[in-house]
Amino acid sequence: MTDGNNPQDTSPPDGAALKPIDFYTAENYRADESIGYMMKRILSALSQTVELTICEPGRPTYPQWVPLHKLHVGDASTVAELARECGLDAGAMTRLLDRLEAKGLCRRVRSVSDRRVVNIELTDEGRHAAEEVPRFLSRVQNEYLAGFTVEEWQQLKGYLRRMLANAQAINARGDKQE
Repeated sequence: MTDGNNPQDTSPPDGAALKPIDFYTAENYRADESIGYMMKRILSALSQTVELTICEPGRPTYPQWVPLHKLHVGDASTVAELARECGLDAGAMTRLLDRLEAKGLCRRVRSVSDRRVVNIELTDEGRHAAEEVPRFLSRVQNEYLAGFTVEEWQQLKGYLRRMLANAQAINARGDKQE
């Protein structure tokens, strides 16, 4: 049970569905004040910063860091799992893996027990690159959090977790409520 005041708690108070407040209306809506727009701009800027500061020719690009990291920490081992974990469709994941393979960072290996399954393995160079991911991304994200206190950082993460839980609940419902 929760009192709903802890920003790190993502569950609705007393297990009830949360009723949305009309923070936005058609009359007062401004795209540049929308949380979605701001989050997209932050992600875009973060991607650009990573590309400018840590990506060199021949090295992984920002979109390639995520699958490398997921493979390295064991969050995925097959093409299908990796696509799901990275939020990409199979075609986009195939193209991304083509580029990672061309850089010598991973290889696809067909499963001997199920020919339909393609496993992904990091090469030694891929493991080395994946080990750098947390160091690079931590540095960039800490720069983006300059001026925040530890408490504010924890609150922000709690708020984002709550929004993510809301998004997942809405998507799981699959209905369009007006």
